[in-house]
Amino acid sequence: MAQTDPSDLFIIGGGINGCGIARDAAGRGLSVTLAEMNDLASATSSASTKLFHGGLRYLEYFEFRLVREALIERETLLRAMPHISWPMRFVLPYHKDMRFEADTPTSKLLSFFMPWMKGRRPAWLIRLGLFLYDHLGGRKILPGTATLDLTAAPEGAPLQDRFAKAYEYSDCWVEDSRLVVLNARDAEARGARILTRTEVVSALREGDLWRIETRDTDTGETATHHARMLVNAAGPWVGDVIQTKVRSNSSDGVRLVRGSHIVTRKLYDHEKCYFFQGKDGRIIFAIPYERDFTLIGTTDAEHDDPSKKPECTPDERRYLLDFANQYFKQDLNDDDIVWTYSGVRPLYDDGASSATAATRDYTLKVETEGGAPMLNVFGGKITTYRRLAESALEKIGGHLKVAKGPWTAGVPLPGGDFPVDGVADLIAGLRRDYPFLTEDWALRLVRAYGTEARTILGAAQSADDLGRNFGATLTEAELRWLMRQEFAHHAEDVVWRRNKLGLRLSDEQVEAIEAWMQRARAEAR
Repeated sequence: MAQTDPSDLFIIGGGINGCGIARDAAGRGLSVTLAEMNDLASATSSASTKLFHGGLRYLEYFEFRLVREALIERETLLRAMPHISWPMRFVLPYHKDMRFEADTPTSKLLSFFMPWMKGRRPAWLIRLGLFLYDHLGGRKILPGTATLDLTAAPEGAPLQDRFAKAYEYSDCWVEDSRLVVLNARDAEARGARILTRTEVVSALREGDLWRIETRDTDTGETATHHARMLVNAAGPWVGDVIQTKVRSNSSDGVRLVRGSHIVTRKLYDHEKCYFFQGKDGRIIFAIPYERDFTLIGTTDAEHDDPSKKPECTPDERRYLLDFANQYFKQDLNDDDIVWTYSGVRPLYDDGASSATAATRDYTLKVETEGGAPMLNVFGGKITTYRRLAESALEKIGGHLKVAKGPWTAGVPLPGGDFPVDGVADLIAGLRRDYPFLTEDWALRLVRAYGTEARTILGAAQSADDLGRNFGATLTEAELRWLMRQEFAHHAEDVVWRRNKLGLRLSDEQVEAIEAWMQRARAEAR
């Protein structure tokens, strides 16, 4: 059984919160070990709606602090990762029958003062919300709200004729699982130990230290670690860590909410997202996805057991199809769906009456009873992960000596050291220096790796120099990079998390990737 020296922090969980905290802490000089029982971003952090957004609908719950923080973060993050995040315009079609959810504070307030509205969401209220959205976060890069005439604008073409007007506002897209991997890579570069496929079996206090027992899920090898502080960022398993790994008496609880998405063939030609409001007051997005597809989501459903893999149920598929069919001219059915995915949001249990109403804000709780401190991380949005990490370091600083203050704002992630508007120039430069690249191939490499695309391509003079092409432009050279630099062990890690080429590859091609990766791992031992 291997024994390791004490770390300042031992972090459980390789999702965006765990990796974000690891990066921030390592950059402040703390020694950090992070353990993830599966692949990085294997759960919630690869199953989001892929948006950096302030959360327009959260204004109806009066979550002004959360929205303001998220709006400010959008532009901070855009500058740090322009390869995996970019601005997107959102089209919100309006019609007079739009409704609130009945239990939102805004709905209750309007029902009291304006009972004749009967739960309707009036145009003036939407304009007020968008005004706040434009101004709460000190917007500098992103354009503000505009009004569209859908009878003449191209954005109206895919929609039913009953929609004549829309509001258009700004938010941002993000490649969620790549964001996690880049934070983990940067944390490792700053001294953190990143242990994937490493399950925490138990964590016990021994005086002023934690004793953490782990097991390698590939080899079965066990190890003992010591740390001055434990960070429980286990996402959907945060409650399980508290109850079964640490055996704490904490009364804090987690509420698991499943969000499901469907992906269809491309439904329209422009690059804007639609924000649809349903008769039940809920909302969904329809988003351009991977150039040839449209992403539609999400649902909000209770999910009781974190060990049960979340899946898009037949009822959720039907709900999303019916919702979209209230807006699109094209009638969608099950045959139009090419893929579905689901994730579980580990929200802090604030006693809200419904999954939709539960707060999306994060909650950080430090336990010190019994000796060494433990920080439990509940909830959070991918947009505010960096601020959550800063808040976590404030809590950690109350128990450990942290020599350096906040530093991550404006510091690029790996591959993101170029201007926000520099993607086209990067693509042009790659195609000039590597003439064998097609436009789509160069775009994919830049959107995944930014300036590091050149490192992957190296001195290649032709596509053959990159080794075997497994399909969809995925080559041996790229696979080697993903295995050596980005913690990828299996084909699934590559084609569904490091990229989404699983949408374009056959089962046989994926099997060939897996076989090649396992041979490469065996040869490297």
